[in-house]
Amino acid sequence: MKSRELRNTHSDVVAPQLALLPGVLRHLRSRQSDMVDLLQRFVELESPSTDKPAVDRVGKLAAAEWMRRGAEVRLLCRPERGNLVRATIKLPRGPVASRKQILVLGHLDTVYPLGTLNSMPFRVAAGRAFGPGIYDMKAGVVMALFAVDALRHARIPLARTVFFLWTTDEEIGSAASRVEIERQARLSQAVLVLEPSFGPLGLLKTARKGVGEFELRVRGKSAHAGINPESGVNAAHELAMQMVRMARWSNPHRGLTVQPTVISGGAFSNVIPDFAACRMDVRFTRAGDTHILENRMRRLRPILKGARLEISGGINRPPLERTAAVRGLFRHAEKVGRVLGLHLKDASTGGGSDGNFTAALGIPTLDGLGAVGDGAHTPGESISLRALPERAALLAGLLATL
Repeated sequence: MKSRELRNTHSDVVAPQLALLPGVLRHLRSRQSDMVDLLQRFVELESPSTDKPAVDRVGKLAAAEWMRRGAEVRLLCRPERGNLVRATIKLPRGPVASRKQILVLGHLDTVYPLGTLNSMPFRVAAGRAFGPGIYDMKAGVVMALFAVDALRHARIPLARTVFFLWTTDEEIGSAASRVEIERQARLSQAVLVLEPSFGPLGLLKTARKGVGEFELRVRGKSAHAGINPESGVNAAHELAMQMVRMARWSNPHRGLTVQPTVISGGAFSNVIPDFAACRMDVRFTRAGDTHILENRMRRLRPILKGARLEISGGINRPPLERTAAVRGLFRHAEKVGRVLGLHLKDASTGGGSDGNFTAALGIPTLDGLGAVGDGAHTPGESISLRALPERAALLAGLLATL
């Protein structure tokens, strides 16, 4: 679908809203310790994507916090994954109200298994806060809550309904969330994604690669490796040659990479393996490469006589391309940032997010609006505390002026 330009239909109210934003930032800085206290509560509720009871506990906390702020809250039950949390804020509406909503996206799940807090506890040191999932992306949840608080405190009316959607399977592909994400995106004028920012300067993300995962399984024939190897069909050998073949598909200049990530096969050192398998991570920057990659994978044929190939998986996220609509939304964020004393820049990244889905529908999408920090998915995951109120103010400014 062709991207549509973001059109500001209420420019007459943007200037007054912008003038109020420095006060919003001052208010949020005065509440930084409250933000950290709530962030600790979220971090200390561990929420691995595949543990439904655990991630639902975080969902209940998020729902309760939104209800405290007078939001209309609904839990969307997902029997196979954690429940989604939908929240629509109730703030005074401006004089030029629009039927199109603003969609704010985030996720409550993390990559860390239960018990990670024992070796990686929440802590604050040297102007940073540490803990599993704090950067990716529980700080984003807290920012959204306090951004709404600040808008209400400043009595800033909104021209659009703001709809928050918190998913619970983003880290494992969003299979249970994608339908709802896309449904809400189609109702939206713009999508703001509270995934963590890029790098120590807090760059926003205006381009993301598409993501795919395939599994290639090879069936061969076992034989004794020393006595009669010629009577076997070596599945590991076939897999190795297929991996070399697929490696040639990578084109860094085009932004396309094909990488083997998990490899298995064989049972004994003196037996020709009759089975081998490999998972392949695929990344690409152009939507047109989706079908090319799918077709290449499906058309793989055995090299060794007697070998058989089984291929599963596919593309699970389209790319977020830097379209005119995305660039326009970023330029608007730059304007808001300047009022707040923030000099925003943008970047592209190889990782995917739920913003990939919304951008592929042609909805102006701006990603990386979450915390400034480092170490996502590692023992050193942390955020900058100084940036926490600044990013919440940036979000509040976008909600007030879009």
